[in-house]
This record gives sequence, C-alpha cells and structure tokens, in this order.
Amino acid sequence: MDFSLSPALLELQQRTRRFIAEEVMPLERDPRQTVHGPSEALRGDLVARARAAGLLTPHASRELGGLGLSHVEKAIVFEEAGYSTLGPTALNIHAPDEGNIHLLEQVATPAQQERWLRPLVQGFTRSCFAMTEPAPGAGADPSMLATTAVRDGDEYVINGRKWFITGAEGAAFAIVMARMEDGSASMFLTDMDRPGIRIERLMDTLDHCFTGGHAVMSFENLRVPATDVLGELGKGFKYAQVRLAPARLTHCMRWLGQARRAHDEALAYARERQAFGKTLGEHQGVSFMLADNDMDLHTARLHIWHTAWLLDQGQKCNFESSRAKVVCSEAEWRVVDRCVQILGGQGVTGERIVARIFSDMRSFRIYDGPSEVHRHSMGRKIVAGRA
Repeated sequence: MDFSLSPALLELQQRTRRFIAEEVMPLERDPRQTVHGPSEALRGDLVARARAAGLLTPHASRELGGLGLSHVEKAIVFEEAGYSTLGPTALNIHAPDEGNIHLLEQVATPAQQERWLRPLVQGFTRSCFAMTEPAPGAGADPSMLATTAVRDGDEYVINGRKWFITGAEGAAFAIVMARMEDGSASMFLTDMDRPGIRIERLMDTLDHCFTGGHAVMSFENLRVPATDVLGELGKGFKYAQVRLAPARLTHCMRWLGQARRAHDEALAYARERQAFGKTLGEHQGVSFMLADNDMDLHTARLHIWHTAWLLDQGQKCNFESSRAKVVCSEAEWRVVDRCVQILGGQGVTGERIVARIFSDMRSFRIYDGPSEVHRHSMGRKIVAGRA
C-alpha cells in the first residue's frame, strides 16, 4: 500500500478543507438547526454551496454527477468534510444517504436509478433505510427480522414496524427490508408518500446531526409493485452487507474528522490557558492526553486507509470493516472524551463545538453494529479460520 497522495487528491483535500472552513463552519451556530438535525432549509443551503463548489456527492459515479471517488479517496475527502458537524450534510455524504447511494449504484435497475438515485445524488431528495425494529424484531441480530412482505398479484404487501430509522422524516423514499414467506429477506423501494406508511414519532437521541432525526415508523398493508423490488428476491441480507461494509467505514472517516476537530480545539486551548504558573499543555497530565489523542487518531486513520485500500482491491472486507468500526469508534470516542477533560468547563458547554461532538459521537459505538457484536463476529471467524 502506497501512503502517498497524488497531486490531484492533495488538491481535492485542500479544496474540501477550504470549503469546510469558509462555507460550512460559519453556519455551525445557525438557528435552523433543530434537536432532530439540520432543518431542510439549512440542508438546502449547505447542499447548494457544495454544488457550486463542485463537491456535492463526491462518492457517486461521474455518470450520475459525482466525482467517482475510490474508497481511499473517500477516506481523504470524508475526513475533511467531517471536520465540521455540518460538513457531511453539505457534501451529501451523510448517513443513510451515502450508504443508500452506494447500494443503489450496485443493485438498482436503470429505471430505479433514474427514479430514485439520480435526484438523491443531485441533492434534491433524501432517503432512509428501514431495517431496525423494536423487540422482538431485528436489531443487532438481523435474522430476527419481523416485518413481512407477502406476494399479492403484481404487488407485495408489507406489514411491520421499524425504529431508529435515520432521516425518515422528510425523506422522499425508503429502502425497506422485509421477510418473505419462505423465510428469506428482500429489499423494497417505496416512495414515502404511499398509503400504508406512517411515521409515528421522532425519537429523542443524543445526536443532533442527521436531517430528519430518527423515526419510529409503521407499515400497514403497504403495497409495493414487483417492479420496485431492489435487486433479486431473497437476497436482502446479502445486499445489506454490500451496503453495510463500506458504510461502516465511511462512518469511521467522517467521525475521524470530528475527532480531529475536537483535538485541534483542545490543543489550542492547552497552548493558551494558564494554570498553576504555566500553560495547560506544559502540565504532564495534559500533554499525555494530547499524545494519546495523536496515537488514537493515527491508529484510526491507518485502519481506515488499509480497509479502504482492500475494498479498492475488490475484497468484501466484512471482517476488516468490523475491525475498523470497533477500533475507530472507540479510539475516536477516547479522543473526544479527553478533549472535553482538557477544556474543563468549556468542554461541557455550548461555548465550544466539542460538547456537541461529544454528544453526537457517543452513538457511533452503537450505530451499524455495537462494538460487542462486531467483536463476537470477528471472534467466531478467527476461531473458524476465516479471518
């Protein structure tokens, strides 16, 4: 693996960094932010700025209007976008749309791509991915999927209940995972305004970074034409892995930018704040925390780059993406936690962005699979000699 960046990628990195600093960070205190994420008006403003800068949806193919970035190239750009809490929204690389774009490019028919994917890439619509369910349905264990899809002529009738569905409020369409009559799982595309879809409520969560929040939603005799099946019937769990392995990694990329931002804030404070006759940074306890931050940031970046490189070689990387998800979510969380400690009172108030990052990031150790589930999966593969 070559760790050097091409001149073109370096230029894109710097262009993204300037865009985030000049166009996005000044809006971090914009009143159009809500407890359930940036409002549609704020998202529209951010997306328009990224479109004008030629940075919108960079991971999508060039044919669809993106930059066609490789996984390694995404690692560079997504980290820069993540430096602001609003950066992923601006570049249209936030969850769940980023993962849905990847899945639809891989699996959707040309007609489905024109109908749902192209407007999503262009930033005109949002989407959601409806898989997680309340107990006793699917959570960390997708095999517990309880939502059903039953064939009725040229349609499928879907019934079930989902929750923690990111971005559902205001989404144009959903990808719904449901169990078939033979016990297999399939994915279905549906416009969100179809009869039978109901958003029951938005959940109160620690994070406030996703437009549309996290919803509880139900499907009551939702009818989906057979033409709107995503991919092949019965391959829903396979497609979930097509989506989730890269999506786990892009979470790591974006949150690495957030952790680096927190570290930079804490470092600047440690250099200037005086206590007990010298700056905070001159105290060994604080300097050790800054050193630990540097090691955690570097470790996370190496895991991201290595897994991204393997994905670019065509490997599935289910094991490697699980490993990166655990290492990065825990390392990046440690960085932000230390930064709160270094900042002291400033770290637990809205005076600094770090408190917001702290609140948003805690969920990362749970989203896309808790650390414990990934460790369990990795352990079984190691024992079986499949790692």
